[in-house]
Amino acid sequence: MKKREFLKTSAALATTTLLPSSLLASISKTNTRLRTAHIGIGGMGAADLASIASHESVDVVALCDVDSKAISKASEIYPKAKTYKDYRIMLKDMSANIDAVIVSTPDHTHAPASIMAMEMNKPVYCQKPLTHFVSEAREMRKLAEEKNLITQMGIQVHSFYDYKLATLLIQSGIIGKVHTVRAWSPKNWGYDGPTPKGKDPIPDTLDWNLWLGTSPKRPYKEKYYHPGSWRKLVDYGCGTLGDMGVHIFDTPYNALELDVPLTIKNKCRKPNGYGFPENNSVTYTFPGTQYTAENLTWIWSDGPGSPKAQKDLKLPNRDKLPLQGAMFIGEKGRLLLPHFMERPRHIIDGEYKEIDIKKYDPNDALGNTKNDYERDAPKHYHQFVDACLGKDKVSAPFSYSSRLTETILLGVIAGRFPNKTLHWDNTSARFQESEANKYLDGEYRNF
Repeated sequence: MKKREFLKTSAALATTTLLPSSLLASISKTNTRLRTAHIGIGGMGAADLASIASHESVDVVALCDVDSKAISKASEIYPKAKTYKDYRIMLKDMSANIDAVIVSTPDHTHAPASIMAMEMNKPVYCQKPLTHFVSEAREMRKLAEEKNLITQMGIQVHSFYDYKLATLLIQSGIIGKVHTVRAWSPKNWGYDGPTPKGKDPIPDTLDWNLWLGTSPKRPYKEKYYHPGSWRKLVDYGCGTLGDMGVHIFDTPYNALELDVPLTIKNKCRKPNGYGFPENNSVTYTFPGTQYTAENLTWIWSDGPGSPKAQKDLKLPNRDKLPLQGAMFIGEKGRLLLPHFMERPRHIIDGEYKEIDIKKYDPNDALGNTKNDYERDAPKHYHQFVDACLGKDKVSAPFSYSSRLTETILLGVIAGRFPNKTLHWDNTSARFQESEANKYLDGEYRNF
């Protein structure tokens, strides 16, 4: 089934009297409370639920998960919330009583669930990466803009002090025009093994059909999909690049005001049609911005052993690189941004240079400079809630996060064509290499 047909069918199921979208940025019916519905409440979804619910103006009114164990656990904390296992039924039943929807499912369900909620004029907070396909990212951005909806992608560190500081430093010219960014993570959300054979009994607590959702039908295999391992597999996740890459790309991408890339090349093993490569080295080229050289080169590496030794990454005093992070290389030096909860470090001629923060932030506009994860973790969520209530603005709306996600997904697609440079046309949203275009979209299974 084509995506558009699936979404029209889903929207028809949810037909109800809807409020104009122009009102949704500042309502929640009472103008003081926000009633939230949560799709996916296990794993990261449980953390999303807790962070959204920690806002004093939130009422959790609906919970949805395909695993009854997750429902049972969440219901103990939010006993007044109605529970569902099919998000389509939940949105139909609860439309008049929901002000905003939080989507925390595996990647392949992000767009189907989010777009259905947005078609119903609901603000949406959706976990990263925003979508599983490039076409979905473009569609979600368009829909959010057409309906003037409050939206936010779940990149929580976007609202952390260290990342805002790095953005300010780069845009203030601390290392001049940036010509190269190197980013890395040794995490291994890939799978180089064989496709599993046979099938295992589906747990009584899991609705496997609903978990698969719009993705192709596949027999259940224990420890391969749910819970937790789906990120490694092409039908459901986006690999390490789609997981950690979104977080680590975010600050350089935002600070340099990048759009989508011109070219993409992924050095990795040949595709096997089932799992993502365990090691990827992706090189992007971007058109220049006011903060970069005429063109920008971006090199991403992931998987065991990443990153390899490289002069751009050599630190003073023979210090070890942080496990994950990004290095900006500019005309006047380098700026290292560890991931996460560490200050950026300024490096000139092989030596660390002290950063006079007061020089760049004289009025303390960035807020509290002392790292505190428990304090700061909910900020990104609360920003979304306050924006829905008309009290704040979101910092990672779909207008921004769709472009970041598109960039990430182009690198994922390049993994299907190892060592080949792909050329991307931003206007047409097509590759010059026609054989790559079939991976921009995908068929939706009718489930």
